This record gives sequence, structure tokens and C-alpha cells, in this order.
Amino acid sequence: MKFYIKYMVSQRCKILVKQELDHLGITKAKVELGMVDIHEDVSVDQLKKLKANLILSGLEVIENKRVILVERIKNVIVEMIHFSDELPKTNYSDFIAEKLDYDYTYLSNVFSEEKGITIQQFIILNKIEKVKELLLYGELNLTEISYRLHYSSISHLSNQFKKVTGMSPSHYEKMRSKRKSNLEGF
Repeated sequence: MKFYIKYMVSQRCKILVKQELDHLGITKAKVELGMVDIHEDVSVDQLKKLKANLILSGLEVIENKRVILVERIKNVIVEMIHFSDELPKTNYSDFIAEKLDYDYTYLSNVFSEEKGITIQQFIILNKIEKVKELLLYGELNLTEISYRLHYSSISHLSNQFKKVTGMSPSHYEKMRSKRKSNLEGF
């Protein structure tokens, strides 16, 4: 039996879910990336209590298979861009299809129908968020960020950044620097 729990990928949430499973005597379960995969028979009552306790803990339990698949796609993308030291060498569509063991066209169609944007658009939004984060830390210059996130050029990164945020990366950096200096003045 599988069901999906929507939560940010964090150790605290994973521990919370495991504690709830243990509390209900469900010992043969795998918890990863928000997915709970139970490898034993559980009663309807146990399942109801588990779901209720998780909801009370602020977690969202999802049972619709299409919504679950979309959440899994989103988690793969977020993990790939935000929590991996290096992006995959293969193209994203192959990586996602292989990771989820589905045909990419099917994944793409389900994602677009459920979210109203394409997987590629979601990847771009997440890459731009990562660019903003890297600019915020100031440890890498735009060339290094472009290389790290597999942009073909700084120009390509800048164009996507401007399309998404409405400003150039250099303007974003200037705004960030100005805010930082204003805050330091207090």
C-alpha cells in the first residue's frame, strides 16, 4: 500500500512520519521523498488514525494517483536542482523518466494537465530560484552559476532570469546589496 504525504524534504518531517507509524505499530514501512510505502497489512482504523495524526501534525496526505505522480515529479526536480551538488549529465526528461520509471511523455502530459505549466517551465522556475539563492550567498559569480546549472551561456541564464523575475541578475544583485547595506545601517 502506498500513499503520498506532502512535506518539504526535511529530516524532521521524515522522523515525524516514522514516529507516527511506530506509534500505530506499523513497522514495515519505507519513508522517502514524502512517499510512505507500507509493506504489511494495516487495518482501516490504523490507516485512518495515521492520516488524521499526520494532518494534525501539519502534513497533507494525498491519495489521488495523478496528484501523487505530480508531487513525485516536483520532488525529483526540487531535489535535483536544490539538494544535489551536481545536476545530471543526461537531459532532464531522461533523468526524470528514469528516476520515476515512467515514460516521459506520460509524465509531461499528467504534469501539464494537473499544474497548468510544463515540466520544463517548472524546472526553469526552480533553476531561477537556485540562481537567486546562489547570488544571495555571493560565493559564485554569474559565470560559475551558469556553468553549475548547465546553462549554455551567461546570456541564456540572464534571459531566463529576466523573463521569470522581470529584472537582470545584475540588477537583482544590486537590489540585494542595497537591502543588505540598509539593514546593516540599523
